Amino acid sequence: MRMAAILDRVAGLGSDKWRVHFRARQLMARGEAVILLTIGEPDQPTPAELIDATHRALLAGRTGYSNGRGEPAVLKALAAKYSARSGRTIGSDQFIWVPGTQSALFLLLMALIETGDEVLVADPCYATYHGLVRATGATSVPVALRERRDFRLDADDLARAVTPATRAIFLNSPHNPTGAVLSRADVRAIGELARAHDLWIISDEVYESLVFQGPGGGRFASPFDEAHLAERTVVASSLSKSHAAPGFRAGWCLGSAAFITRLLPLAETMLFGAQPFIADMAAQALSHDFEITAQMRDSYARRARHVAEALAGVPGLRVHPPQAGMFVMLSVGDLGLDGEAFALRLLDEERVALMPGGAFGEAASHMVRLSLTVPDADLAAGCTRIASLARRLAAA
Repeated sequence: MRMAAILDRVAGLGSDKWRVHFRARQLMARGEAVILLTIGEPDQPTPAELIDATHRALLAGRTGYSNGRGEPAVLKALAAKYSARSGRTIGSDQFIWVPGTQSALFLLLMALIETGDEVLVADPCYATYHGLVRATGATSVPVALRERRDFRLDADDLARAVTPATRAIFLNSPHNPTGAVLSRADVRAIGELARAHDLWIISDEVYESLVFQGPGGGRFASPFDEAHLAERTVVASSLSKSHAAPGFRAGWCLGSAAFITRLLPLAETMLFGAQPFIADMAAQALSHDFEITAQMRDSYARRARHVAEALAGVPGLRVHPPQAGMFVMLSVGDLGLDGEAFALRLLDEERVALMPGGAFGEAASHMVRLSLTVPDADLAAGCTRIASLARRLAAA
């Protein structure tokens, strides 16, 4: 029977990229002791206050339908957050509440991009980005991130990739998988390019709260916070990383009021609302400071330093210290094999699971990504085993 072309467009761009992770999970299900360093799921529990808020909302009967835009309390909390961050008055009518960043990005791409368009995407990039672009019928155009710029996307490199078909620039800062952080000067330069060619900027800001280093002295920079770029910028984010709440699927889209009004019917045809009891929890999360955010940021920074120290001087390995987020990239190409081959051997021989860099793009095919979201002892043991395999390969 005939199926829609979208299924052909996204074939191989979903869970296929996570095959090392799933293989590790299968080994663990059989009772094998595997150190899992693949995914970015915080190892801290969701704060008890947020669990309690969810429970109270459930007991209060907040289990009915919502509306397509979102519950008033969480929209008000979002407006306050972004007003404080940008220094401008941001209204509740500039948001749509959705289940997580991935839903937000899918909604935004569907609203802005169509068949025949091109989208400039960093190489490497988060594993779902190419599927998001391909789902629309558009083409993603990889723009390589350069090590000499600490993997920060460069406006000049973007400019060389622009064609008459270019419709948008897909930003992710702090960046997954490299942990790079765009400076305000970077953002402004990219914004000027977008203005010159009348491009949209799609900004994935889910790691906003996890900056611990970087060209801005540890400060986060967003094109939405630049008043002259706000009208052409749309933002996707969530509570998954900032509040250790990935399973709640609590996310949002942000843009101009005019754009969000146009976006609302599409959101309603896709979802028509999310769970009120989760929105109540999110309203509390967004309206108060939680120690867990700073604790995770400090923990990831400390663990990243440990990885750099533990693997320093190991033959054939090169550590790329992150400026933010929860991952470290390792170059393994000097060992004579690519990232996927290294990851498979590491899992088979040392029972440590890493993500092959090729899952994130061709420019990272000689790398692997290591997650910092495990207890310190597991991370130390994982580094010891990584070094052991690298030394065997180097000796051979």
